[in-house]
This record gives sequence, structure tokens and C-alpha cells, in this order.
Amino acid sequence: MRDGVSEAMRSIRGHRMRSSLLILGVTIGVTTLLAIFTIVSGLSGRIRNDIVSANRPYIYISRFTGMGGADPAEIARRPHLMPELIPGIQATDGVDMVDYEVSNGSGMVLRYGQEKTNFVQAFGSSQNFPFLFSIPVGDGRFFTAQEVAAKERVAVLGYGPSEDLFPQIDPIGKTLNIYGKPFRIVGTMAARNHIIGSMGDNYVCVPWTTFQKDCMFVGIEDRNIAVLTGEGADADIVVSNLVGTMRRLRRLRPGEANDFDIISSETYGEMVDKITGGVALVLMVLSSIGLLVGGIGVMNIMLISVAERTREIGVRMALGARRRDVLLQVLIEAGTLTGIGGVLGILCGYLASWGMTHLLRFPFEVSPAVTIGAALFSVSIGVFFGLYPANRAARMDPIVALGRE
Repeated sequence: MRDGVSEAMRSIRGHRMRSSLLILGVTIGVTTLLAIFTIVSGLSGRIRNDIVSANRPYIYISRFTGMGGADPAEIARRPHLMPELIPGIQATDGVDMVDYEVSNGSGMVLRYGQEKTNFVQAFGSSQNFPFLFSIPVGDGRFFTAQEVAAKERVAVLGYGPSEDLFPQIDPIGKTLNIYGKPFRIVGTMAARNHIIGSMGDNYVCVPWTTFQKDCMFVGIEDRNIAVLTGEGADADIVVSNLVGTMRRLRRLRPGEANDFDIISSETYGEMVDKITGGVALVLMVLSSIGLLVGGIGVMNIMLISVAERTREIGVRMALGARRRDVLLQVLIEAGTLTGIGGVLGILCGYLASWGMTHLLRFPFEVSPAVTIGAALFSVSIGVFFGLYPANRAARMDPIVALGRE
């Protein structure tokens, strides 16, 4: 094996241009494959982080989560999740915090003086909203439990509308009209740097009690309950506990179907992984065509190399070299060429993907398994496409080979 690698390196030095072009082709192919895998993995991580924004898994309870193929007529008959359910849900094993959310399914454009926002989603929540979803408050504060109980007209702006309406002044204490009612701004939320850009920050949040009183006359009523799991609690177990709690609170009989949906943030993450994994597989299969073209180049170059060294092969076989020795010599040379291209492709691939993920603000991660797999794959390309030239060299008749000029 050592002699075969040394012979391969001598061949590379003796045919620098030919070998460099082959290595370059393999390098480009491996770079493309590795960059696609790393960038799509970073995209998956970024989407997962944006969707599953909380530091701990959370669970969403609603009439319909959109994850199943339920009958629309049956969904419409389901009762809304009313606030009377909150004490029972809060007392469920594994539950740390509960947030009650109400919305009317419509949005608006907020105005202050001459300034106006883009389309903004307004909704009501409890005082637990920023803690449950791990969204930090920028300026001011979030509304309190006392303000929720008193149905006060206070509002917290997302980063988008706060920048649109108050680019140069402090928004705290200013008054905004929301669905025709005056709301006092008590705080603004920090930017989330969401993957969908500023759209992820275009919202305004008010106490759910106030929203229910002043804003539910517009649009379609929508009520949801978000649950933060306790520290170290298993999300699947908490989901199971919550299903039992909801069935008890709704007084559903055994065998009767649930009239609600429960989904964990981990399920959303798994869905994202499946989608991005499928996209990555398709892209990698398409880009691997370039490596196959490089493999055909390997076969062509090795055939030329065998033809040039016919007399040398005849001498070796005449001196006692077996067919297996000749076969291994050609295969090792082909594998060395593509292996060098693979190593360079790994370096270039990680460098390119680091730059792209840094630019797109995606998570960047070096996978040892993928790195080793890319190296082995590049070597296997050389070995596979070198089989025909190697077999052709091994089957030469030493007498005929020695007679070649």
C-alpha cells in the first residue's frame, strides 16, 4: 500500500496538469455537496430555533393545530378554549407556566402622527408571553398580572412597529389607537432576527382580558393556550398528562374523540427537519452528478495512464508481479488522486459554508461523521471508476506488453 501511494504521488508529479485538473474536478464536486449539506442543516437549525423559540419545550393547545387532516365541519363544532380551563391546566403535572392567547384573525396598520407601520398582527396574551417564548423586552416593560386582571388598555409593541412609528423618540407612555380604542404603550420587544425578516417582529400585544373586551368584535374568534414544560420534564409525558386534563375538563366519555388539538414544539422541530432533510437529499443527488462526471474523468485519465505505462507493466509482470499487484497499483493511484481532491473539497466546502451561514445568520456546525463520509466517498469514486482501467492493466499479456513501444 505504501509503495502504491508513493507510485501514485510520482505519477501526479510527472503529470501535473492532468492530475491537477482531475483533482480540481473532484474538489469542486465535494465542495458543492458539503456546502449544500452544511447550509441546509444550518437553515433547518435556524427555522427550528425561530419556530421553537423558547429555551424549554412548550406545548400548544388549540381547536386545530393544522397538523392533521380533521374534517372542517367537525373542527367548526369544537368549543373554544375558554379561560376557565387555565387553573386545571396549570395544575397538571409537568406544567411550569401557562399563557392564554386570544386573537381575531385580522391585522391592521398602526399610525402615530405622520408615521405608519406595515401590516401588524394584534393579539391578547397573559403576562407570561415573553417568558414562555423567551422573547426579551427591549424598552420599558411587559404588562403585569394586575393589568391583565383589571383589563387595562396597555400595549407592548413588537420591534417592527416600534421602529416604524418611533424611529427617533421614546415610545413609552405614548398612546396608540388599536381597533378604535386608545392604548398606552408600556414597552417594546427586542428584535428576534427571525428568518422571515421584520415580518416576525410585526405585532402588538395587549392583555387578553382587554383584547376580549375591546377587540373581539372584528374578524374570527381564536383562542389558544400555550404551556411551558417544567425544568427537565419530558414533553411527550406532559402532552399525555394535558390530554387527560383536557378530556376531564371537557367531560369527554371514554372512546369519544378529542374536541381539541395538542402539539409540542418538538413536533414542529421534527417537521422542519423532515422537510429540510428531503430538500437537502434532492439537492445533494442533483449536485452529485458533478462527481459522477469527475469519476468518468478519472476513468479516462487512468486509461491513458495505463496505455502510457504498458511496457512498464509488462516489465513488472515479467519480474514476478501478480495481477493483483498491478490491479492495486492502478486503484491506489486513482483513489489517491480523488482522495486529495476530497480533502481539498472538504476544506473548501466548510470554508464556503461558513461564509454563507455567517452571511445568512444560520447556525454553522462541523460534523465529524459527514467529514469522514465525504473523504471516504471521494476515495471510493476513484476506486470505482478506476476498476475498469485497473482490470485492463492486470489482464495484460506480459509478452505483448513488453513488445509495446
